Amino acid sequence: MRAALYQGPHAPGDVEANVAAIAAAAARAAAAGADLLVTPEMSATGYNIGELSAQRAEPADGPLFDAVAEIARKHSIAIVYGYPETVEAGNYNTVAVVGPDGARIARHRKTHLYGDLDRGLFVEGDTLVTQFRLGDLTCGLAICYDIEFPEVARAHADAGTDVLLVPTGLMAPFEVVSRILVPARAYENQLFVAYVNRCDVENELSYCGLSCAIGPDGADLVRAGAAEELLIAEFDPAALTSGRTINTHLPDRRSDLYGPLASSRGHNETRSNG
Repeated sequence: MRAALYQGPHAPGDVEANVAAIAAAAARAAAAGADLLVTPEMSATGYNIGELSAQRAEPADGPLFDAVAEIARKHSIAIVYGYPETVEAGNYNTVAVVGPDGARIARHRKTHLYGDLDRGLFVEGDTLVTQFRLGDLTCGLAICYDIEFPEVARAHADAGTDVLLVPTGLMAPFEVVSRILVPARAYENQLFVAYVNRCDVENELSYCGLSCAIGPDGADLVRAGAAEELLIAEFDPAALTSGRTINTHLPDRRSDLYGPLASSRGHNETRSNG
């Protein structure tokens, strides 16, 4: 699978401008032969936009979905995008996946809320593992802070995720997450990770960029700097087969010693909520 990682956009609260940026990235990604375009956390609206988040919130099948679905159909590419999703219980920090035919194939709500920025605006998602199939690979979804909890990536590994897609809004001075933690998650769980950050400044937050795709060996496949950028990464199933043969951390776990912490298998809800 060939994936495009779009580091951007940066138009706080301006849905029209952000959708236009996603459309431009989709055109470039499709021209590069990508099957999938991954955009950052809250890519359609802006992330650090305060009460504007509630004003920009939409249901899962709202106008924003229609706009992204049209982009996906036009360029025959699957798109991962983020937005504030409104439901009766409140608003979620959500990512959705639209297939190349314009149909929604997955939706994931952020499970680990970060500080007052998230907790003051959103309710917690209650599905730990969301997956969908694309080509020969099983893709999973997590959002930003979620990946900083080792249980999340381990739950995906146990559920059979091959490529973990992580739209994010990582700000300075937490570059360590992208540089060290994300590669460790890929290596210790023997999966690909696509970590796709915002860039530039949004109100008081300075995003650090450093979007990356990491192989199951923990090495960078591609990595961005601090500015807006479109990266192209290849996720080869053969690398998973080789890595899982050489690095046997998962089957070598001593479940008899770890007790309830041994595995997420059997304890976490796994589904694709499209």
